[in-house]
Amino acid sequence: MSRFLRATVLFLFVAACGSGNFTAPRNLDNACSIVAQRPAYLKAMKRAERKWGIPVAVQMATIYQESKFIGNARTPHRYVLGIIPAGRQSSAYGYSQALDATWKEYRVSEGGFGARRDNIRDAADFIGWYMAESSEILGISKSDAGSQYLAYHEGRTGFARGSHRRKPWLMRIAREVNARARTYASQLQSCGKA
Repeated sequence: MSRFLRATVLFLFVAACGSGNFTAPRNLDNACSIVAQRPAYLKAMKRAERKWGIPVAVQMATIYQESKFIGNARTPHRYVLGIIPAGRQSSAYGYSQALDATWKEYRVSEGGFGARRDNIRDAADFIGWYMAESSEILGISKSDAGSQYLAYHEGRTGFARGSHRRKPWLMRIAREVNARARTYASQLQSCGKA
């Protein structure tokens, strides 16, 4: 085997083993800073906004709440008796923290079988798809980040039943998501990225 061929094979092997950059951008309180550091985020979210009508700021606020922009985020492990590992709290994974079953539904319906939860383009499209359906089924405004988040967190059936009303902590988080979406929208407007 020639040196060149060996070097190429070794390079491809090392490249295949490497993981993507799943770290969060710095200064998550500033939408302009986020998109300046990760232009692909804005591109993906604008694409989802055009396709589904969900504003970029609503998508960003949801991703902030779900994963803090960490692409390979997972829920914590559960432990029996405080020491015996018993799996994760849920199957939620990636930027959008989509559950396995919901992600499968999205892939069958829209995303294709190559869609990945740790890919910002696919995650933004998933959020757009889910929230657009929530808007259609439940009548939630596409720009109402708080209500969209409640339907996202509880599922559409749970939202329709009003399960979120019995969870003061979740209602507080929804208000925070709504406030963050407004802040992000204002920031994106100020830096010309809206």
